[in-house]
Amino acid sequence: MKSLGKFGDFGGIFVPETLMPALEQLERSFLKLKYDEKFSSDLNGLLRKYAGRPTPLSFCENLSKEFGCKIYLKREDLLHTGAHKINNAIGQALLAKRIGKKRLIAETGAGQHGVAVATAGARLNFKTDVYMGAKDIERQKLNVLRMKLLGANVIPVESGSKTLKDAINEALRDWTGSIKDTHYLLGSVLGPHPYPTMIKFFQSVIGKETKKQILEAEGKLPDLIVACVGGGSNAIGIFNEFIKDKSIKLAGVEAGGSGIESGKHASRFSDKKLGRCGVVHGTKTYVLQDKYGQIHNTYSVAAGLDYCAVGPEHSFLRQIKRVEYYYATDKEAVEAFKILSRQEGIIPALESAHAVAYALKIAKTMKRDGIIVINLSGRGDKDLDQIEEIL
Repeated sequence: MKSLGKFGDFGGIFVPETLMPALEQLERSFLKLKYDEKFSSDLNGLLRKYAGRPTPLSFCENLSKEFGCKIYLKREDLLHTGAHKINNAIGQALLAKRIGKKRLIAETGAGQHGVAVATAGARLNFKTDVYMGAKDIERQKLNVLRMKLLGANVIPVESGSKTLKDAINEALRDWTGSIKDTHYLLGSVLGPHPYPTMIKFFQSVIGKETKKQILEAEGKLPDLIVACVGGGSNAIGIFNEFIKDKSIKLAGVEAGGSGIESGKHASRFSDKKLGRCGVVHGTKTYVLQDKYGQIHNTYSVAAGLDYCAVGPEHSFLRQIKRVEYYYATDKEAVEAFKILSRQEGIIPALESAHAVAYALKIAKTMKRDGIIVINLSGRGDKDLDQIEEIL
């Protein structure tokens, strides 16, 4: 392959030989089509007229008054299907159509990626199968119904922790035996090359719009950009445009669950005991694992952050100290969920609420003319049953 997809020491390709032809075809097609005028025109047309781009950059007047600096939200929650996932789903589905695939398979945790893939599959006439952990099916019933209404077959995964990690395992097993007519539409900046690079390309529209919008609104760039990090595609999507602007602090927020000391969390970077470099799902990155190298079960109130590893580029960005990574606990995320809902009339996804929680903590320490942009990666409709139980 032309590139091994490395981010410093991280990334690469660690898959069975049976998958190499599919990955090689995918890389060739992506490298060719990313600069193809017809493909770009079709993709931008669907993002604009179907998905709802560009999304607005909303100023939080009430929160800004209370916390003493300027707080903005990049509103990916306003996209069709309710999250940033549709950017990547449409991009990959369109690419799969160009190379003659007939079927899409996908994994999903919170269900937002599954809904986005089911939507793209319906729009572009694919047969669609979505693997989802049985635990996630139970806590994301609304999204399961949405996927079924959109024509997708939702396949429960009963193995392991019955969450996102296990759904990815099953999707990869399926793809190993069906590469001839099937495209695996991976949902985050994870997996073997070219997925992390390709998905960043499809999600980079978030950062490009944000830079233009904040300059129009403030005449200058923000001081801080915050995004939640599960696999990390929404974060890479908004960070990418600002990586070279060294004056801007970039912060990724992982799921702290019940607290790092409890072991019940999904914080790959903050847990010095369990989080270390390893190989999982075809890539080298930071992974939560025990002393024997076995995957440590994760936990988060947010199903979309409940994953044992992080995208390899995030591991690299942390290594070179360009992005700083923190965590928010379940309790902090739920409190941020309530604050944003009640003070701004915006109900965030529990995943996004982790970013809100950290941003509000930092806002108290900033100057009055300081500017924070929070990537609101999704809306909270899917989480209302959970929130009702918690409250």
